Amino acid sequence: MEHLSLHKTHPDIIKRLKRIEGHLRAIVEMIEGDRSCLDIAQQMHAVEKAVAAAKKELIHDHIDHCLEQTGDSDIESAGRAISEFKEITKYL
Repeated sequence: MEHLSLHKTHPDIIKRLKRIEGHLRAIVEMIEGDRSCLDIAQQMHAVEKAVAAAKKELIHDHIDHCLEQTGDSDIESAGRAISEFKEITKYL
């Protein structure tokens, strides 16, 4: 079910996640620095949105990648791809 090949958007998603990681560290510093809850909540919301966007891009790329792979495949491969699509959509 898992594919070890690098999808075309993986490098971009990795960059996004590393930026998000930096934002999370900054939020921890904000809390430790006794910044206002409003400022902290705003930054946490931005991180949530960024993670959701990265996840959406990953899933869409995965679907595109799998569709390309199953273009000329047999019925069994197509069935596995459909099953995988159904499984991954629960994360949307």
